[in-house]
Amino acid sequence: MNGIFKSFFLAIITFVAFSLASWAQAAEALRATGDMGIIVERATGSVKIIETSGRTELRRVEGFGDLSHASAVYSRDERYAFVFGRDGGLTKLDILTGKIVGRVIQAGNSIGGAISQDGSLVAVSNYKPGGVKVFDSKTLELVADIPAIAEDGTRSKTIGLVDVPGQKFVFSLYDGGETWIADFSESRTPKITKFKNIGELPYDALVTDDGRYYIAGLFGEDGLALLDLWHTEKGITRILDGYGRGEEKLPVYKMPHLEGWAKAGDRLFLPAIGHHEVLIVDQRTWKEVGRIPVHGQPVFVVARPDGRQVWVNFAHPRNDTLQVIDVPSGKIIKTFKPGKAILHMEFTPRGEQVWVSVRDANRVDVYDTRTFKRLAEIPAQKPSGIFLAARAHRTGL
Repeated sequence: MNGIFKSFFLAIITFVAFSLASWAQAAEALRATGDMGIIVERATGSVKIIETSGRTELRRVEGFGDLSHASAVYSRDERYAFVFGRDGGLTKLDILTGKIVGRVIQAGNSIGGAISQDGSLVAVSNYKPGGVKVFDSKTLELVADIPAIAEDGTRSKTIGLVDVPGQKFVFSLYDGGETWIADFSESRTPKITKFKNIGELPYDALVTDDGRYYIAGLFGEDGLALLDLWHTEKGITRILDGYGRGEEKLPVYKMPHLEGWAKAGDRLFLPAIGHHEVLIVDQRTWKEVGRIPVHGQPVFVVARPDGRQVWVNFAHPRNDTLQVIDVPSGKIIKTFKPGKAILHMEFTPRGEQVWVSVRDANRVDVYDTRTFKRLAEIPAQKPSGIFLAARAHRTGL
């Protein structure tokens, strides 16, 4: 009997020891996604999964198609990245496992997308054949197809697609000069509200971080088109006439990205089309209150999360340079040249680091935003966009 008891006791001990070891291994393998993100490798149709705490690459994943102009959004739990490719591909990536868990070719040429307020819908903005398609974020099944047919019957490219509060998406028609709201709050059959004659050739748009103001830039004429989403009955308001190329029509080497606008306090910092300037706008009045001369034609104008600094990159042929503007003084406090083709900048959520893609040097640099010291280099094949998982909790990103 004692032998049986002893054997039983040893079995229990062995089981417990094995279980504890298994639990320890599992605990060691677990990690959260809050410090993770992806780097787009535009030439190879791949992405790198990275983490910002140790500033390291975790793995490389292939199979995303044409990423020559790519962007990404995240599920609300920060686990899944939805990558929008230029070939019309919508790819769902599990950043914890490094596996592609879904992919659809939903159009011939797409230009970005957005995820709904509740995280259940993913919308894609298309150049060819135009319009917006909306998918279930879990299954990637098509929920809605919204053809962008302008008032004159033209099928239009769609640009400036963003999510806004109330389970809505807003976008503009490049060829049609219109802005539309697609409201999914009542059902998965959207209610469409159209604002016509907003201006000629809206090329990109932004939404303020509170989701209230949607602003479309106009390439065909000077000025911006403003829509107050709290008071849509007011329609479109034109602001900042002269914002673009002004009286002297200058060549534009690369369209500035309005989604790269910066906000610091009540001031907005915007790239001027074709000019070597950053515009300062008072959000209370929507009037221009200043301009800052910079190194070249700005592409992205991005604020550090605390609003104290604004970082600027530039169009070809001056795209080897970064400049940092001190917001209180409005002066450039740092100019440096990481290398040719600086395409994108991404701040960590509290702003202590900025990740910078240097395409022609095949690397991503990580800088300390206080000392401007380079903290790390991440090798990458022709890197472009950098998208951190913390974007999951910000409107319009």
